[in-house]
This record gives sequence, structure tokens and C-alpha cells, in this order.
Amino acid sequence: MSSQNTNEGGRNSARERLRAERERQKAAEKRRRSLKVGAAVVGVLAVATGIGVALAGQGDDDGGTASAKPITVGHESAPAKLTVYEDFRCPACAQFENAFRGTVRSLERAGKLKAEYHLVTLIDGHMGGSGSKKAANAAACAKDRGKFSAYHDVLYRHQPAEQDDAFASTARLIQLARKVEGLVGPAFEKCVTTGRHNDWVERANESFRNSDHQGTPTVLLDGKNIYADQNDPLTPQKLRKLVERKG
Repeated sequence: MSSQNTNEGGRNSARERLRAERERQKAAEKRRRSLKVGAAVVGVLAVATGIGVALAGQGDDDGGTASAKPITVGHESAPAKLTVYEDFRCPACAQFENAFRGTVRSLERAGKLKAEYHLVTLIDGHMGGSGSKKAANAAACAKDRGKFSAYHDVLYRHQPAEQDDAFASTARLIQLARKVEGLVGPAFEKCVTTGRHNDWVERANESFRNSDHQGTPTVLLDGKNIYADQNDPLTPQKLRKLVERKG
């Protein structure tokens, strides 16, 4: 009888050790995610104080083997490549886009620059909601129709307040899409409402979380971070000069 109790006690002890190990792993993962979200929040606070620059790091664009292929705009043979990691709910991202949009689009049209967009969902993770994810999916749906740039720009022009998860409404996303000529139709609406590209968005976000980048927007020119230095802030004029040097 005592032997049976001893064996049972041993099994209980093993289960307790396994449970404790699982809890430690969960806690470690939670801490890692908190660090990444915290960096994103610093970028948002910077906007609120008028700085307008989020933290960003340099790292491998691929972000690992599970990365999602970015959405590319511009001529494939363009001599310069702009890599942008951004979140449609991120105020700092809207500030970047609204300030640099004209310059970036002009350089793309001139064949001097191509831009790669990695769409992530940091604000969903920090604030709750699903607007980052649904807006990114809708932007990918617009890409299917050859309308990514125009719709991307519309979303940033009409970005809601950070606390307002308005982009979680597929009806709102479709309503905004009507501002882009030729975009809205049965295929686009089905793509948006069914979340056709949700898996791609999740992979893109996971790739970002596993990278060395610290917040959104992260902006790289040919792999070099050009947007994080507050002592030498990037301007549209500086971006144009940097790109034209490469052409």
C-alpha cells in the first residue's frame, strides 16, 4: 500500500513539475510580447508629444522562414527599395504616410523607387480589437484588384483615433473602398468580409515580432534605417535626395 502511495506521489510530483515548466514558458513568452508592444507604445507617445518618430531597429527584412511576402509597389528594376513596416491603426504610421506619400509616389512613378509594405497588427495586440488585421486584409484584397496604393492611402487619410476600432467594421472598410475608382465589386467585398488574407496578415505580424525591429513605422532604405534618428529627422526632401543618389 505504501509503495502504491509512493508511486502515486511520484506521478503527482512529475505532473506538478511539468505544469510549472509550462507556466514558466508562458510567462517568458508574455514578457517577450510585452517588450515588443511597449516599444510600439513609445512610438505612439512620441506622436502625442509632437516628436512623430517611432522606435525602430535594423534587421533582416525577411524576419525568418515563416515570413509573409510583402506587397510591392513600383518598378521591379528601380535602383532603390523602401521597406515599410506599418499598422493601419498606428498614429505614427499615419503621420509618416501623410507627410511622405507625395514624395514616395512620385519616385515610384519615375521608376526610381520601389516600396515594400509589411502590414502588422501591433495596435490590435496592445489596445484590443481587430481593426489592424481587418484593414490589412482589406488592403491585400485591394492588391488583388491592382488597387493597393490608392486604397492604402485612403485608409491612412481616414484613420480613426487609436482607441476607436472603426476598421474592425468590414462595412466601413468597403465604404472607404468606394473612394477608389473600380475597386468595389463582389470579389473585393467577399475577400474583405471573409478575411481571405487573414493568414497572410498573421504571418506578417509574427515575422515582425520575431525580427529586431522595435515599433511602427519602421522605414528602411536599401536595408538601412532612415527614420529613427531624432537628431537628424528624415524629411521628404532628404528622402528624395537619398533615392536620387542611387539612380
